[in-house]
Amino acid sequence: MGRSLACHGPHAGRGCLSVPRRAAPITIRKPLEAVRLDAETAGMHRTLGPVQLMLIGIGCIVGAGVYVMTGTAAAEYAGPAVILSFVIAGLACGFTALCYAELSSVLPVSGASYTYAYAALGEVTAWALAWMLMLEFGLASAALAVGFSGYLNSLLGDFAVHIPPAILQSTLVAQTGPQGTRFVFSPSLNLIALASLAVVALILIRGIRHSAAVNTLLVIVKVGVLLGFVVVGFGHVDTHNWTPFIPQSEGRFRYGVAGIFRAASILFFAYLGFEAVATAAAEARHPQRDIPIGILGALAASTLLYVAVGLTMTGLVPFRALGVPDPIAVAVEAVGAPVLSIIIKGGALTGLASVLLVNTYGHSRICFAMATDGMLPDAFRTLHPRFATPATGTIIIAAIAGIAAALLPITLLADLVSIGTAFVFSVVAISTMWLRTAHPDLTRPFRVPLGGIWVRGVWIGTVPVLALLFCLTMMGPVLIDIAGKAIGGDWIPAAILGGYILCGALLYAGYGYRHSRLAGATTA
Repeated sequence: MGRSLACHGPHAGRGCLSVPRRAAPITIRKPLEAVRLDAETAGMHRTLGPVQLMLIGIGCIVGAGVYVMTGTAAAEYAGPAVILSFVIAGLACGFTALCYAELSSVLPVSGASYTYAYAALGEVTAWALAWMLMLEFGLASAALAVGFSGYLNSLLGDFAVHIPPAILQSTLVAQTGPQGTRFVFSPSLNLIALASLAVVALILIRGIRHSAAVNTLLVIVKVGVLLGFVVVGFGHVDTHNWTPFIPQSEGRFRYGVAGIFRAASILFFAYLGFEAVATAAAEARHPQRDIPIGILGALAASTLLYVAVGLTMTGLVPFRALGVPDPIAVAVEAVGAPVLSIIIKGGALTGLASVLLVNTYGHSRICFAMATDGMLPDAFRTLHPRFATPATGTIIIAAIAGIAAALLPITLLADLVSIGTAFVFSVVAISTMWLRTAHPDLTRPFRVPLGGIWVRGVWIGTVPVLALLFCLTMMGPVLIDIAGKAIGGDWIPAAILGGYILCGALLYAGYGYRHSRLAGATTA
């Protein structure tokens, strides 16, 4: 069949990789030696240690899930049982985190799950995953920016400064009625959320060292404030607010056991942080050791904090009162301490800014990896001459997320992000099993626990299978809800999701398929 040398792009002249000639571009897998060469020649500085990586993870995880979406999850779906939703979502992410840890110890590259899929499952699957990953990261940034604007408005209101609704609310507004949540248009545009993403982009362009320093400060402040909220608030809890712990079902995923899982699907995206740790592999000093530590440490610490804050919040006020953009502010006002309320709102802004910073960072590095493979235009991998960061790509993704934040409500953003997250996590679990099957003797500094079995030459791991089952459990309620809305006449969520998938297919057919670096090597 013959072989060809993959010497295209930035790696020409640095050593060529042999790949099969005339392999089908849509099924070609990226060789493991090519993945490792990309890591060695990425051009970014290796400055991050395990503590910084764990703080990056906490910085991304502890944010919208606790400051914004806990209120929506409790008020609309789970009631006080929202803490069970956190545990379910945390378990789902925990199993997936173990898969990430094994893959990142073998393939320490900035593309994370996208690169794992490219090496394991082929180009089409990698593109599908990357497109959903960009949905996950991009709309998560938008949701965080919307939450930031809500807390900023609440804090300024304490000082008699009010932001006009026309530049604070999204163009699409969620309205809750007897038939569930529906979306209607309004003459407004959330310019505050858009501006917050612009500031984040400027910080990231300065470089990861500057960004990590800012993130470390933000993490310390926001975790301290949340712990203060738990310590002070728990002494004022009214246990009657926890009764009934699981409210009686009202249908359409409102309360009951179904509501707990529906709430978990919303809170699922708040654990996005450990994926951001994996995307930092190209800038970690010892990625095989430090990336697993950063991922698992961040996930464990964040889950404990989530549960503590959720329990305190639902104990301070009736859960139905938490369906607002600033639920922690509403809860702390029940304590009757105005100064504490201002501190908590300031901490919420700090927390959301921290997550927004790290989330946008992770998004830019995934686009960098895709552009290196020729799947996106070169603008996404062009490094700033002074700061050695993908400046142009960072600006582009921040602008797109900013537009989404200005137009879409946070409830819709959360649902779409959860779908993208569950899809990406599922592919990561499958990639873990494929790599064990195809390369069983590969050195793995970290291995998923609980073992597995071999079935007809295929390794079926306990942890990856559990990760898959939990991901399907998280994705199912959201898809059922979106389909139910479409059948009932509310077509907007389904149209946005379907339109996004169609755009991804067209972009791959029109650009990625034609410019793929590995596919070009096979036909050269």
